Amino acid sequence: MAAGDNPDRLTGEAAFAALCGVNPVERSSGKTQRRRLNRGGNRQANAALFRIALTRLRADPRTRAYVQRRTTEGRTKREILRCLKRYIAREIFKIVIGALSPTTT
Repeated sequence: MAAGDNPDRLTGEAAFAALCGVNPVERSSGKTQRRRLNRGGNRQANAALFRIALTRLRADPRTRAYVQRRTTEGRTKREILRCLKRYIAREIFKIVIGALSPTTT
């Protein structure tokens, strides 16, 4: 697990995304405004997010519709994959935090 033995150190969804290496970094030159994924972070977590994104591209109709919509907006495949990985990291963070919170009965 990317959070390690101390998942309480994660202050928010953005911190988890940075830990996984899927937080956007501004990469602009001149008039072109772009973002890329952070090259740092946990490489195994980043690879896991990549595999999840590829599986969703093949099997999930919602993801296919998202890719189709973003393609018509003029996004490249790389940009779409970056957005997907960040979205997946957001979902996983909610699951991790939900598992950490004590359940009251």
